[in-house]
This record gives sequence, structure tokens and C-alpha cells, in this order.
Amino acid sequence: MIKIPPPDMHKKQTYMSEIDQIDEGFYSRQLYVLGHEAMRRMARADVLIAGMRGLGVEIAKNVILSGVKSVTVQDEGQVVWTDLSSQFFLKESHLGQNRATCSLQQLSALNPGVRVSASTEPLDEELLLQFQVVVLTGSSLSDQKCFNEFCHLNGIKFIVADTKGLCGQLFCDFGKEFEVLDQDGEKPATAMIQSVSQANPGVVLFTDDRQSTFSDGSKVSFSEVRGMTELNSIDPVDIKDCGKYSFSIGDTSAFSQYERGGVVTEVKQPCVLTFKTLNEALLDHTLLKMNDYGKIHRHRTLHLAFQALHGFVEKEQRLPGPRSQVGEDADALLAIVGKLNTVTQLEQLDEAAVRTFSYTARGDLAPINAFIGGLAAQEVIKACSRKYTPLNQWLYFDALECLPEEEDELTEATLSKGTRYDGQIAVFGPAFQEKLERQKYFLVGAGAIGCELFKNFALMGLGAGEEGRITVTDMDFIERSNLNRQFLFRSQDIGVRTKKPKSEVAARAVREMNPQMNITAHQDRLDPGSEGVYDYDFFMGLDGVAAALDNMEARVYLDGRCVQHQKALLEGGTSGLQGHTLVVVPNLTKSYGRDTSSSNEGIPLCTLKNFPHRIEHTLQWARDQFEGLFKQTPANVNLDKGFVERTLGLGDAEALEVLGGLWSSLEDMEAGGQRPRSWEDCVSWARCQWETLYNNDIRQLLHCFPPKAVTAAGLSFWTGSKICPHPLTFDPYNTTHMEYVVAAANLYGQIFGISGTRDRASVKETLERVHVPYFTPKSSVKIHLTDKEMEEEKQEDRDDAEKARLEELRRKLASPSLKSSFMQMKPTDFEKDDDSNFHMDYIVAASNLRAENYDIPAADRHKSKGIAGSIIPAIATTTAAVAGLMCLELYKLVQGHQKISSYRTAYMYLPVTHIVFAQPTQAKTFEVSNSSLHPHIFSYSQ
Repeated sequence: MIKIPPPDMHKKQTYMSEIDQIDEGFYSRQLYVLGHEAMRRMARADVLIAGMRGLGVEIAKNVILSGVKSVTVQDEGQVVWTDLSSQFFLKESHLGQNRATCSLQQLSALNPGVRVSASTEPLDEELLLQFQVVVLTGSSLSDQKCFNEFCHLNGIKFIVADTKGLCGQLFCDFGKEFEVLDQDGEKPATAMIQSVSQANPGVVLFTDDRQSTFSDGSKVSFSEVRGMTELNSIDPVDIKDCGKYSFSIGDTSAFSQYERGGVVTEVKQPCVLTFKTLNEALLDHTLLKMNDYGKIHRHRTLHLAFQALHGFVEKEQRLPGPRSQVGEDADALLAIVGKLNTVTQLEQLDEAAVRTFSYTARGDLAPINAFIGGLAAQEVIKACSRKYTPLNQWLYFDALECLPEEEDELTEATLSKGTRYDGQIAVFGPAFQEKLERQKYFLVGAGAIGCELFKNFALMGLGAGEEGRITVTDMDFIERSNLNRQFLFRSQDIGVRTKKPKSEVAARAVREMNPQMNITAHQDRLDPGSEGVYDYDFFMGLDGVAAALDNMEARVYLDGRCVQHQKALLEGGTSGLQGHTLVVVPNLTKSYGRDTSSSNEGIPLCTLKNFPHRIEHTLQWARDQFEGLFKQTPANVNLDKGFVERTLGLGDAEALEVLGGLWSSLEDMEAGGQRPRSWEDCVSWARCQWETLYNNDIRQLLHCFPPKAVTAAGLSFWTGSKICPHPLTFDPYNTTHMEYVVAAANLYGQIFGISGTRDRASVKETLERVHVPYFTPKSSVKIHLTDKEMEEEKQEDRDDAEKARLEELRRKLASPSLKSSFMQMKPTDFEKDDDSNFHMDYIVAASNLRAENYDIPAADRHKSKGIAGSIIPAIATTTAAVAGLMCLELYKLVQGHQKISSYRTAYMYLPVTHIVFAQPTQAKTFEVSNSSLHPHIFSYSQ
């Protein structure tokens, strides 16, 4: 038996330190799903996954990518042909060898930070004691009961996952008492405090433009409160009498008087869940999780059918056969279900489902394994991290609607033929397999969902015949942050000097899984510019399209092309633990359509410029500073002479600002401009920029609106979401101050081709020689309170002095000397994932300094990167589940299903294992008639 060796005792301290150090580059997107604390708990978990067929390897892949401490895969069996239908790390050369050992090398390569080992011995209690989580796949009911009792008694979290044909089962038992630290993972409600009364109870008034929801009985904490500072140090308090913008807390009558500021934040409370053993849970139908309410009776029946199948296998030592070869097997299975129901006493048994379950039980389908495997792996993560609510306790799933719509269309499945598709042929028959192999599909995107789809396509044999083909396009190149969820890529694919395209590397990896795959890989962006490649002939040669895109614009464009050419579209997307799938069938279902959401509303410019009150505001302001200083202005310098004339046509105010910045970038500092000649000039510019942004501009704002300013109505100006700021004083010994100067100076040097340094000592020395101009606030400056005021001022005529300044700029910028290549600059494109390029250094420092101006709590680098980089949280579990559901719809498309009731749209929310399946929306129909023609009825997918 293979044992998992504990860390050497003398290395224990180093080992614990390594656990606390999370590789943020590798786990970048997953960290936004789970958070650092949950990931640290996961890094201490040892997981056993028993059974290395398709379902087991799917779970193992997702768990290893998630970053647990170790994973042991166990299997006593040898590779057979049916395994190749869904086990993506097995090849024909592995036939007859142990499944676990054959999978070990590929599994180990998924995540260098996770120790992976294999066991080929039978399971026993001594082995189980080495793990915190045990997952059984493809196991007997007697083993499930036996090992579950042992795990329940010993505090080991226990999961059973199983798939048979088009049906799947999941069971969780996390013990007598399992503490969940965060039930849903949603961000805690937070709001800016407007006032707190000195009373019993004290009443908190808050302002919130995001409609945060506080509820009675919740606990909250306070921070950054001025005056009533006692609130900042008290333990989380219960809140009552919640209104839209108020709630009450305990006695504050003895506290100091509230002055200003402060943030109130919800404090999430843990809960303790109790689980029954499998033996007890088998008899408790209230523990069945219902996700498809149209299948309640079917899934209650499947609860008995899976038990009956175990009894059948124990007696016959085989699974039931297909309907023609062993037709009485279905009768026998149904009889066992009936006997079990004498105890359970279900009012309605779905006998047809039991028979179909029997006929297809020999099937081993990649899409079903991907879906159930994704859900099971997420339950492992919940067990390890104690974040999110576990499944309580049974889940059943079926996709029997994937079978032919009419009974007489059923193609007889056969027993093993000795091909890699035997597990699929056992469900759908050989004729359907040949049809799959003839398909021509277009896969758009080779990222997270794209990799999972590609893997499923290879296992299914989509486009693997002589007439078939998969065309894939993705314009992106592989980066390190991709490796945690785009499992076809490895660290050696990143490239040192030359980045490797995702589409080519993914295609190569898929051919390794199935050498019969016919793939053409492109690196084109799908937009109007590529219609010369993806033209009418290209689309008309397709059988369908699968979209694995990460932005709305591309989705809408692709959907329009599919509608135009009447091609079926499979679409799916994820955001953290949320996912959706959609199938568009020409003339049957509604298309994806245009984006009508309003979730992308921008932050008002006046808020960004003068009145921020959330860290999101300061981060967006920092991004705007970055884009303007290091990208837009250099790009403007590099444009031709026509740019000046075009800018003058925008209006005097905007032209003065743009052309003034342009001229400053061309004029040397010695002559009063902003163009540096040396690294010292860059440091000087950064220091003066700091003074302007965090001292001068704030002093000017306070000059226009003093702290005690009142409105025309006699109310305090600085109230509600308007936080009264305070200027900062530069301190070379303040870390954030220096981080800003170092990052800004280096970025400024880069756009002018001047090399810089990270050496803070030398930068401090240079700063001692920098002259910072004296500043006096001006009464003539106008501060805009609304975006409307800003727009109105743009329309106002400029005075003679400003018009003269514009004319002078036009004349100077027309100088022939400015056309010299020497004057060219190097615009910087923001890249959030490169920690060596100063980009995030600048954003974090710039944002947090502005946050300090306004008493807004600062954000660490991780949070800042997520917000400023607009990072979409992502995790392998959701991606795998979504891709599995998409490929189930693919089965229906290839067969040509015409009933809308056969198709499914899915929405999943895995924090609480909530999945909703619905029938797609019917396509609109309209009638076209003509006096000389009979009326015709048309369907239109939009």
C-alpha cells in the first residue's frame, strides 16, 4: 500500500510558511472566488479520490488545479476500451495497465504546488485515516456504506459521485458537525456612515449608492469613524430596526460625539451543519436536492434506481445490457426498484426512466462526467475550505432527453466493439457515432471553457472522421494566470521570448488525447475585420458553432453571424461559481440577442474627479491617470499633423487640455515643458506629480468648498456621499509615498526611452535635489459638482486669452522639427498580470493615496488588481460543469432534435449547489402574405 509521507519534522516550520505563501500568479483568478484565507485552509488538506475512470479523473483534475495540499488517486483496475470515452489522460497504449498509475504523470503536471500520488491497493481504514476528504467514484453500495460509517466516526469528509450513461448521482456527508465560515461567498454589505447618535440605542444613518442590504440580526463592524472613535475598536455588534438607510445598535450614549466619516461593514457569521450517514440518508427523501422541478418524480425514482443497480450488479456481476441483447435486465432492475419502494412508498414511480436507465447504464459519457465531476470537485473545495454551503445531501441529474425524440428513432446500442468510443456507443449506437465524427464545428475561444469543450470534443469524437473538422480561433497567447483553469496548458507553454498562441497549443494537446481529431487552429479575432476569413462559404460549411468567449460584444457579434447563416450556437459563460448555458437552434429557439443590461454604468466624472467615496472610485481614477499619462498622451504625440486639426474641432476646452499636454510632452523641462532628458528628470516629474495630485488639487478643492461650507439651503456641503478630503504631506519614509514616486518615475521614463531603477535609496537621494514649485489656491477656479455642469462648460465660448493660447499651440505644434523620430514616444498598454512592469505598483499606490485623502479604507494589491483590472473571477469546477452541459446540448443538435422541450438552458449557483434548468425561449414567428401567394409562416431566431 502506498502511504502519504508526512513532512519531515525539521522542515515543519518552513512547510507551514510555504502554505501561507499563495502563488498569486498561478491562482490569480481563483483567489477572487475563494479568497486567501480559504485557500490557505485548502493548502492544508489531503484528499483521496478513489476510481480513475472518466468521473474520477475529472474530479482529480479540478481538485488538483484548486490547490489542495495533496491528492492521492486510487484504482485497482486496468484500462479497458470504454475508459477512453471519458478518461482524457489514458491512451490506447495504456490498455491493460493500471488506471491510477497511467494517469499519475499527467495529473502531477497540472499543478506543481500539489503533491500527487497513486495507490493500486484496495481501500482500507488505515489508508482513509491519512486524509481529510475522501471521494468514492464507481464504487459498490456496500463499500460506500462501510467506508462512510468509518469516515463519519473519524471526522473525515465523505463524498460519493457516480455516473451511469445519461444519469448522475452525488452524495455528501461532512460529519456530525461541520462549520461553514461563509455560506454564500457574497461580498459583505458595506456603506458610508452619515451620522451616529449618542443614545440608547444608537441610530446609525448611512448613505449608499449601491443599495447594500443590512438585515435585522446581522452583525457589523465600524472603521475610519472620526469623533466617536470607540466604534472602531468594539467587537462586531448586532443591528436592529433596519431601514433603507438606517439601523440601530447598542448603547452609544457614553461614547464621544460623532464628527464625520466612517465605514460600516457586515461581519459574516459561521453556521454549523449536521449530516446523516449514507445508510441513514438513503431513507430520507427530504435530503434530495431538486434542481429540475419538472423531473421531481424521475429523480426520486433514480434515487431507488441507483440502489437497485448496485443490487443487480452484486447478483449478476455485470451491468445491465442494451435492450435487444439482454432485454430482461430492465425488467429485473424495475422489479428491484419496486421492492425498494415498498419501504420508501413513492406515490409515483417513473418506470420508463428506470428502463432507459437500465438500457444505458453501460455508457460512460464525457459530458455527464464533466458536469458531475465539476460539482463533486466543488464539494471537495467546500469541505477543505469551509467556504460555501455544502450539498445537503443528495443530488441526482439526468439528460435522458439527449436520446432520440421518437421511440422508433432509437438506434440499437451495442456492447464493446473495441474502440475508444465504446462508452458513448453503448448509449447512442454506432450510427450516431459516425454522424458525430462527420461534424464540422467552429470553436470560438480556447480559454477556460474552450479548453474544457475541446477536451469533451476529443473524447466524443466530434469532427474526428475523414469528413469532419474542428476549426478553432483565439487571438490570445498563454500567460501564467491561465494555468489554474485552462488545463490544456502547462508552464512550458508560456514561452520566455515568444508567447505561444492558445489555439495552437490547445489543438496539440487535444490531438494527444485523440490522434484522430482533425483540427485547424487560427489566431483571429472574431469581428467584422475577420469576415474575409469567416465568410459566407465558411459558415455555410459548418454544422454548428460553440462559443467560449469572455465578453459580451464578441458574443453578440457571433450570435448575429449564426442567425445570419442559420447555424446552431452553443453558448456558455462563468463568473466565479456562477455559470450559464444556452443553445440557439435556428427557427426554434430565441437567439442570444443584444446586450440590454445596464450593469456597466460608469462612475460619474465629477465623482471620480472631486467626490470619491468608495475604493472603486479611487481605483478607476488611478486607471484613468495611468491611461492619460502613459498611453494616451504618448499616442497623441506619435499621431500625424492631422491630429491637431481634428482636436481643435472637438471644442476649445477639450482642445486646450489635449494640445497643452501634447506640447508639454514635446518641450524639454528646462524650457518649461515636461519632456525629460535623464532619469533624474523622471524622478523630479514624479515628485511634482505627487504634489499636484495629493496636495495642491485637494487644497484647491478645499479653497472652493471649505470643510464647513454650506449649500444655498443652509445644509452642510460635505455630507452624505461627499467626503471632506484633506491634503497629504510628502514623506520619503512613507512606503506608499515612495512606491508612487518609484513607479511613476519608471513608467514616465519608459515612454521616453529612459531606463530607471527600483533602488529606493538612490531615488531618495535624487529627491533631495528636486525643487517642488510653491502652490497657492486660486479663487477663479471653478469646481464642477455634476457631469452636466462639466458638459455645459465645454460648450461655453473661451475668452480671448484662451483662444490666443490655442492659436499659439497650433503654431508651435506645426513646427517641422516635431516630425523627427527623436520626438516619438512609447505608449504603454496596461498589463495587470506582470508584476515587474510597475503598472499595478502605480495603480495601487495612486489609488490608496487618493483614498487616504478622502478617509476611504485602502485596498491591498490583490483587491486593487481585481477591481482596476476588471478581472472576472474563475475556477475550474464551474468551467468544467458548464462545458459538460453545453456538450449535452450538442448531442441533441447533432441528432437534429426539433422539439423545444428537448433542449435546456441552465443557470448554476454553486455556492449553495443551486442549478436551474429551463426550456429555451421560443423563436418569434411571423406571417408574410401576398395577394397572389399563399401565406407563409416563418420563424426568426431573434
